[in-house]
Amino acid sequence: MPWFVWLLAAAALGAAEFFTLTLVFGLLAGAALVAAVVAGVGIGVVGQLVAFGAAAAAGLVIVRPIAQRHTAQQPITREGSDALIGKRAEVLQEVTATRGLIKLSGEEWSARALDESHVIPVGALVDVMEIEGATAIVHPRELLP
Repeated sequence: MPWFVWLLAAAALGAAEFFTLTLVFGLLAGAALVAAVVAGVGIGVVGQLVAFGAAAAAGLVIVRPIAQRHTAQQPITREGSDALIGKRAEVLQEVTATRGLIKLSGEEWSARALDESHVIPVGALVDVMEIEGATAIVHPRELLP
């Protein structure tokens, strides 16, 4: 089989990978490139198929599981507003289910209570449970009176 046929197959598999993002078609495209090189050197069809099969098997058995493990891991560092989740803050203006103000990491943030029945007084310490836009959703660190 001519080398350019393998090159066309690699391009088609690469395009399929672009639309599916499964990594399978990408690894098969790489295997087709290996077969194109083997064909370009002058090795026969049987050698090309063996090279394609070996490269595809190596990719699917070795590379894909490693790549899947890495993509499944959570990022090590949190950035932006995600880094504020779990931080302690001080209430500057009474926090209710609809409004309030806290001091978080040296900045003033609008805040809402996580539990709609809570009214958190000025000076209380709270934990940031989540961030919604520019509003921190907080929960008191200690029991409220």
